[in-house]
Amino acid sequence: MSPGMLKMWISIAGIGLMFLAIITIYFSRYKLKGIFRILSAILAYLFMIIAGITLLIVFFT
Repeated sequence: MSPGMLKMWISIAGIGLMFLAIITIYFSRYKLKGIFRILSAILAYLFMIIAGITLLIVFFT
């Protein structure tokens, strides 16, 4: 697999993580209550941080 193709797949994974973060943040703010709200918010922000790091790695390599 060429380096360009590998970067494409990694960036698609980062975009997918951002999409999951958006969905999870929406559910944690508007649909869930109690401990599930806190857990889903933590998970969403972890998705966002991992996606940002992934896309930064692709951008700077």
